[in-house]
Amino acid sequence: MAQDVDNRTEVVRLTVRPQFLFVRGGLSERRKSLVIQARLRGDEAGHIGKGFTATKKIGNAVIRNRSRRRLKAAASELLPGLGVPGADYVFIARMETAGIGWQRLLDDMESALISLAAALKQGSGTA
Repeated sequence: MAQDVDNRTEVVRLTVRPQFLFVRGGLSERRKSLVIQARLRGDEAGHIGKGFTATKKIGNAVIRNRSRRRLKAAASELLPGLGVPGADYVFIARMETAGIGWQRLLDDMESALISLAAALKQGSGTA
């Protein structure tokens, strides 16, 4: 896996609400443990943007924070290799995110990222 590091694209955090709202207008893939929204920025920057959110309806602060941490860990593992350069991604926690098995979470995220990459490369979800 050390050879893959050279091919990986830089990943930066989405930090302000307008960035999250922009991504919401793009594509989305739902799985049992998470939802991923994605949208091409249409600018010259080749980095990948990532953001994370967990709403109050999934549980208390402990559950939301655990869910967000798990999403961050899984995304840091998968997004550099499966993400589309020039796209922003928002990972949304669901009720099952905090308690589902780690491998299942990775599988769900991987399948959603692959589906989104195919759709984004076809030209859907453009700015």
